[in-house]
Amino acid sequence: MRRLTVLATAAVLTGTGLAAAAAAPAAPAAPAAPSSTPTSLQARAGSALPYRDARLPTGKRVADLLARMTLAEKVGQMTQAERGGIDADPSQITTLGLGSVLSGGGSVPTPNTPSAWADMVDRYQRAALGTRLGIPLLYGVDSVHGHGNLDGATVFPHDIGLGATRDPGLVERIAHITAEETRATGPQWAFAPCLCVARDDRWGRTYESFGETPELVTMMETAIRGLQGRPGQLDDADRVLATAKHFAGDGLTTYGTGSNGQRTGSYPIDQGVDQVSRRTFERLALAPYVPAVRRWDVGSVMPSYSDVDWTEDGLGNPVNMHGNRELLTGWLKEKQHFDGFVISDYEGIHHIDPGSTYAHQVATGVNAGVDMFMEPYDFRDFTTTLTAAVQGGQVSMARIDDAVTRILTKKVELGLFEHPYTDRRNIDDIGSAAHRAVAREAVQESQVLLKNDRKALPLNGRRPVYVAGSNADNIGNQAGGWTLTWQGGSTTDIPGTTVLDGIRGEARDVTFSEDASAPVPRGAVGVVVVGETPYSEGFGDVGGPSWSNDPGDAGQPRPAKTMELSTADSRAVDTVCARASTCVVLVVSGRPVVIPPRSCGRSTPSSPPGCRAARERASRTSSSVTHRSPGGCR
Repeated sequence: MRRLTVLATAAVLTGTGLAAAAAAPAAPAAPAAPSSTPTSLQARAGSALPYRDARLPTGKRVADLLARMTLAEKVGQMTQAERGGIDADPSQITTLGLGSVLSGGGSVPTPNTPSAWADMVDRYQRAALGTRLGIPLLYGVDSVHGHGNLDGATVFPHDIGLGATRDPGLVERIAHITAEETRATGPQWAFAPCLCVARDDRWGRTYESFGETPELVTMMETAIRGLQGRPGQLDDADRVLATAKHFAGDGLTTYGTGSNGQRTGSYPIDQGVDQVSRRTFERLALAPYVPAVRRWDVGSVMPSYSDVDWTEDGLGNPVNMHGNRELLTGWLKEKQHFDGFVISDYEGIHHIDPGSTYAHQVATGVNAGVDMFMEPYDFRDFTTTLTAAVQGGQVSMARIDDAVTRILTKKVELGLFEHPYTDRRNIDDIGSAAHRAVAREAVQESQVLLKNDRKALPLNGRRPVYVAGSNADNIGNQAGGWTLTWQGGSTTDIPGTTVLDGIRGEARDVTFSEDASAPVPRGAVGVVVVGETPYSEGFGDVGGPSWSNDPGDAGQPRPAKTMELSTADSRAVDTVCARASTCVVLVVSGRPVVIPPRSCGRSTPSSPPGCRAARERASRTSSSVTHRSPGGCR
């Protein structure tokens, strides 16, 4: 789905003595929460209605409410709309009885401030409370590396960087901060964490994975407790409902089968087909969900866009995860005893049997075990189609009641019936110095030292420093995809500190030349910051389509994603490492990037004299290569 996430802004070169200072902008004052005006039903009955009695067990409250609901009201609870589809007319929430609204990547209020977010969510909540039964709205957002849709929020390294820390306690603290900043602005639900096990680095969502082994992914599931808290804490003002995604196997798709075997788009590998045995699928795709459900009690699960095609019975009969009853109901709900609810991905049911009717996709998704449907702009058609399916016998009322029971249970546990409006007590903590200090710690721990010849690191800040490379002074590239917009962008302007800014704050004599065309001072330390430009989902696939639709792109396609350095970056590395006394290369990317041999190649008698001289000097130069995964502190 079109969500946001990724990288940070202030990079810290661990072990080098060069640190970037993160500026913490002042958060706006927290406005008073709007008064909760009772609906006509509430005014008449007050707390006499059992479902409104907080003293009763959750199960009794939900059962009482369910018994009062019409089919239309139940279907409404199973429907999630995008804010872009209802913002101009929130009365649609009331007339359709919508159960949920989301903000996709870049779907934000104007201005994009904490108070504007809270006011927006509360405005939608008023519309929900105006329904006959006054069932509160559940608001979801992609807080996958912090509340990344919000300008000024604290953002953290993406999952691939957090996996590199091998620090589950830190991951839990990060998720807790994310939950606090998210709920302080209105949303009570985060579409995180991603539990995929990435097995092909050509996949554009590799950086959303904690790593390539199920053991590492499982280790980092402390993120669920960081978001939700311990049992009984879900209604706290600093907790949100978590989502384990994408169930299951989104990291196992076969290159060339993307977009559901090229039936729904042109992605080479994202949204593809898992061509695997059942045993392999259980080991690499299902394993992380066992502790997510049984140990961490994750509140919601999101199916994958991908298909699974078992090798045991021969390839050619893939089943999309949104319509896979065997896995959603049989394995997840029945075998693992998952008692939360399943939320579809953004228009996820449209990937069921591509080319079939919408009625078929809706009925198949519901019967497979999807409980709430993210139909951002088709929400009205969804409600009428599902209603017809129930009336026509394609979907049983028992299946509807099960789905709605699961949804209402989480709304009760979140405390939304007692406190439906935004609790803004923590709004001043958004982007605070304390939160950014945790982000800085995460940046430090997430860096991976690949090579350190002749003790090139740590650096000495008293020596001249020569800085080059495309990612040295570009906050948008540091922030990456899922930052303010779905795809992020090189022109993204966010509050933060670039790598160059950090070096300038620590070293006495700094020369910057992005393309390394300026002379390198004698005896200088060279720092070349290279890597990828922002991307998200299939637009990050190697060989995938190019994005050009963000405002900062001016209609120009972004550079192709190749997992190789650009020509300019390769030239900068060659130039600086041939002329500086010490050379440090910092790679800012969401996956491994190839750093090729020097363009001069191996020394031969026919090589140009200048090339031989550069190569000979480079052989005497100390060098280091450090990899920075997406993420950091703004």
